[in-house]
Order: sequence, then structure tokens, then C-alpha cells
Amino acid sequence: MASLSYGPFKGLGQGKDSGAGGRLCAILCLVSIVLFTLSVRGFAPLDAVRSAVSLVTSPVRAVGSFVVAPTTGLGDVFRNLTADEATLTELEQENEELRATVAQLQESQLTAERLQDLLDLKSAYRLQSTAARVISGSSDSWTSTVTIDKGTSSGVAQGMAVADSSGIIGQVIECGPNSSVVRLISDESSSVSAMVQSSRAQGMLRGSADGTIHLALVRTDQEVNVGDIVVTSGLGGVFPKGLMLGTVESVERSSGSLYYDITVRAPSSPGLQEEVLIITALSEDQQATAEDIAAAEALSQGTDAEGADASSAEAAPSDESSDEGDGA
Repeated sequence: MASLSYGPFKGLGQGKDSGAGGRLCAILCLVSIVLFTLSVRGFAPLDAVRSAVSLVTSPVRAVGSFVVAPTTGLGDVFRNLTADEATLTELEQENEELRATVAQLQESQLTAERLQDLLDLKSAYRLQSTAARVISGSSDSWTSTVTIDKGTSSGVAQGMAVADSSGIIGQVIECGPNSSVVRLISDESSSVSAMVQSSRAQGMLRGSADGTIHLALVRTDQEVNVGDIVVTSGLGGVFPKGLMLGTVESVERSSGSLYYDITVRAPSSPGLQEEVLIITALSEDQQATAEDIAAAEALSQGTDAEGADASSAEAAPSDESSDEGDGA
């Protein structure tokens, strides 16, 4: 039989094997096609067989994964331990760059939120304004001012009101071509016509040397409570009517005084703003109405009348003494 592999008989046995192999391959292909067709069509017995095989082999797969996992972890550790110094330095540099990128994105997001708040204020009050960035704070310890990066070349003029997203923060007092100085409402030289929003009691918001803010000239016959909101009154035509100045923090009444001693808390910390709005013009509805002006004048006249009555009362005993002297 071995001699069939040589000479003229070479390949006879192999021909039979090749024919049998071809038929086996064809049968296997046919079976594969049939099984695939049955699987696609959802042949229930085939699905049951597949589920059974999966159930039987799942423990084997689990054991294999458990055995291979430590090997994979050890391979990662080994690669990290064998990394050269240049690779580690490069990774550290990439890490620092990623941190810097994250910090920059966070800062950009915060800036966008602040600018959106300014736009919301501008839209809500229909303000004619221009935006500016705060570039420095007070240059001395006895004034409360900030310097902004807009000046006369941008249409900014002395006396214009300045606001942040919370409300009024101050007024322009100096202007250069490309920068301006803003006096904050906490400055002792600051004075803003204001009123208590709920009772409409009018007064003057003033700063002080220690940075506290007071609402002055509010008569004790007006209603003022802790927590009341203080807004601009619109008198004087500088500050738009109704913009927030702060909330009442304390209300005190001295014996015999005609006015309250009111402390106001600003909605934002003076001098910590980064972007502001410079209010360049006021519309008619942003100014005090004739009724507001009449009420302010009546209040002023009433104050003067009370002062005159008090003076007359003080002078009366002297007059009586004089009369008694004349009669004698």
C-alpha cells in the first residue's frame, strides 16, 4: 500500500480523500446555511439548544475571565513600572495642560454667566447702557471707588449711573478718554435719592467712612421694617427709578428724633464687581413721575414746617417772659 505514493500510482489515494473532503465541506456549508436560516426565523428548538449550550459553558467563561484578569492587571502594572522617565515627564506635562484647560473653561463659564446677568438686567429695565470691565479698585483707604475701562471715547460722561447685575453700585465722577472712576454707594461722599419699595417712604441713601450704608431723612411717621427692599426713587434724573440699592438691615428710632436711623445692606459687596453697566440715558418712564416729585416736595415742606413749629415752641417761653417783663 505504501508503494501507491510513488511512481505512476502517486495521488490515487489522495484523489479519493479530496473527493470525500469536498463532499464533507459542502455538507457542512449546507448545514450552516440551514441553521442560520432557522436562527433568523426564530426556530424554537434551535434557540433552546443555544441557550442550553450558553448555560453549560458560562461557568467555564467565568473561570477563564477570573484567571485572565490578574494577568491583564499585572501587565498594566509592569508597563507602568517599566515606563521610561521621558514618558512619565510627558504624561505629567499633559496632566498640567489638562488642568489649565479645565480652569480656563470654568473661568469662561463664570464670565459668561455674569455677562448674561447684566444682559438680563438691561432687558428687564430697558436700560440704555454700555458694558465695561472693572480694572482696579480704590487707590487709597479713605475712598470707595473703582476704575473701569470705558471713557469719553465710548460715550461715558461724568454723573452717569453705574450698575451691576444686582442693581445700582455707584456713579461716574471722573472721565478720561479710555477709563473712568466710579464712586461706589458705600463711599461717604455718595448720595442717592432712594425709597422703601413697599411703603414708598423716601429718603437719601448715603455711604460712610467705615463702608456701611444708611438710608437718611426717612421720617418716623413712615413705615420701615427690617428686610424691606430699598430702590432708587428716580428723583434728580440720574438713576433709573426702581433699581435695587439694598435691603433694610436695621431700623432704630432715637427719642425725640424726627427721622429713623436705618442701615442698608447692599446686594453685592462694593468693589468686588468685574463687569458693570454704565447707564448712558434715561427714558421718560425711568424717571420720577409728577406724583413722586409732589410727594417728595410735600415731605420736604412737612419737615420744614415741623422744624419751624419746633423752633416756635422753643421761642415761646422767651416771648412770654418778655411780655411779663413789659407788663411789669
